[in-house]
Amino acid sequence: MFDTFPLWPARASTTAGSVDALYIFLVALAAFMSVSIFIMIVVFATRFRRRKGVQAEQIEGSTPLELTWTVIPLGIFMVIFVWGAVIYFRERTPPRGATEVYVVAKQWMWKLQHEEGQREINELHVPVGRDVKMIMTSQDVIHSFYVPAFRMKQDVLPGRYTTAWFRATRPGTYHLFCAEYCGTMHSGMIGQVVVMEPAQYEAWLGGGAAMGSLAANGESIFQQLGCSTCHRFDTQGRGPNLAGLFGKPVQLEDGRTVVADENYIRESILSPAAKIVSGFKPIMPVFQGLVSEEQLSALVAYIKSLNQPPAGAAATPSLLPGTKPQQPKVQ
Repeated sequence: MFDTFPLWPARASTTAGSVDALYIFLVALAAFMSVSIFIMIVVFATRFRRRKGVQAEQIEGSTPLELTWTVIPLGIFMVIFVWGAVIYFRERTPPRGATEVYVVAKQWMWKLQHEEGQREINELHVPVGRDVKMIMTSQDVIHSFYVPAFRMKQDVLPGRYTTAWFRATRPGTYHLFCAEYCGTMHSGMIGQVVVMEPAQYEAWLGGGAAMGSLAANGESIFQQLGCSTCHRFDTQGRGPNLAGLFGKPVQLEDGRTVVADENYIRESILSPAAKIVSGFKPIMPVFQGLVSEEQLSALVAYIKSLNQPPAGAAATPSLLPGTKPQQPKVQ
């Protein structure tokens, strides 16, 4: 019954109900405290108003009273903290195997690309009942990806990736907004998320122009930029072996250990001298300004795909011409 209420958008994701429950609890608690305080002010002002023979009793000290107004508020605040933390960590931890969509925000539009290669502007098609992970970056200023019906909002920052995920539970078309003021046309940076039945979604995927998967496009860019010259799948490369790299710890020359996530791969492409892998020289050229955000997304998708063996093949990744089969080695 709340779907048509202006201040209560439709609940269309798995986390929407839990977010609403916490919000209702906070509003009810605030209302209860406000009414209680107001009532006490009126009662005490009336009962102990200035008149002869009526005076408030001064309490010099009361351990039970002190414990009461310390323990009860502490318990309430801990409930709010734990409840909010559970929702927060659930919203910030994408499930394994989620469908990935790369998002590039710019003044004033959303550019989205699916793993299968389909590209969209200001519109996102997703299937109902499937986990979708958004990997987002900005081309210019700070934006914010906000879908009220999913109760999700994530800032999109220039120079790095941020992630968010959702699982839509109801087919339909839902509003997409930018929730961070980003310039004079901020109010026009809107779009929609179209949630479809799985069969309809597969038909939509098959109806687009054949552009190749995002990882395949990344492989093509990888070859065009000459990356395969140094990043080989054997031990002869002048750069680290990228097979099986994503998600693994990487030992750096300065002794630190970092995890090879999307931001690490992005930084390694744009500013390779920022984190030098142990055992290698800083000879990689800087690609800052030479590759677009869309090309970066494709390169990241390709490197991530090297963790997965090709369908019907062994776990060894596809080899470059002139190389011998080796066990994948992460450096």
